[in-house]
Amino acid sequence: MGLALFLAVASGASARQARAEARCPAVPAGVQPQVALIDGRTRLEWIDRRLSSAAPGSSTWNWGWAIGIGAAGVGTLIAAPFVSPDSRVDYYTGAGAAALGVLPFILAPPQVIGAAHDLHAKLLGKPPVTDDEVCDLLADAENKLVSSARNTQLMTGWYAHLGNLAFNTGIVLFEGLLFHRWKGGLINGVAGFAVGEAVIFTQPRQIIRDREAYDRGDLGP
Repeated sequence: MGLALFLAVASGASARQARAEARCPAVPAGVQPQVALIDGRTRLEWIDRRLSSAAPGSSTWNWGWAIGIGAAGVGTLIAAPFVSPDSRVDYYTGAGAAALGVLPFILAPPQVIGAAHDLHAKLLGKPPVTDDEVCDLLADAENKLVSSARNTQLMTGWYAHLGNLAFNTGIVLFEGLLFHRWKGGLINGVAGFAVGEAVIFTQPRQIIRDREAYDRGDLGP
């Protein structure tokens, strides 16, 4: 009985030790070299947790704004027939701008949403067993973390603000030059710019901080 217990404990200890020896020396550019010394399974599980944590907030942000902007556009379109004929172009332009504003949420949602689902599905569907399997899946997870962070930076950087300004300036010029509705165009443009800035400033940025933590080797909870 004592020998059996000893062997069981020794076997469990050996298994834990073997599990802690998955070494994956390859790391993405910009990552501190000491990260390569951390157990590959620990790194993989950390990335899975962080992607899974960031995805729900990004999904809520994405579809919340899509529904809100879409509903505002539909409301504007419904109201258009009830205003004076001269003002209808303002309403139709506002509805059209809202429709265009919804498209990015539908066609290009934050990458972290799909990345989290894909990685977690792989871990559940076929958990890695050998060190090579761990390292292969870890490389994929690291790519997902990096690309998700870059995607969020792209959607919240200065170029996003510049794109918002350019789009809504186009709305003003469209109404002003084609229909001589400068006041209506300005109202649509200013309102659209304000909404666009709210969209940019409210986008969750946690995945960027997660990528920075990973680069430092800070794999805390």
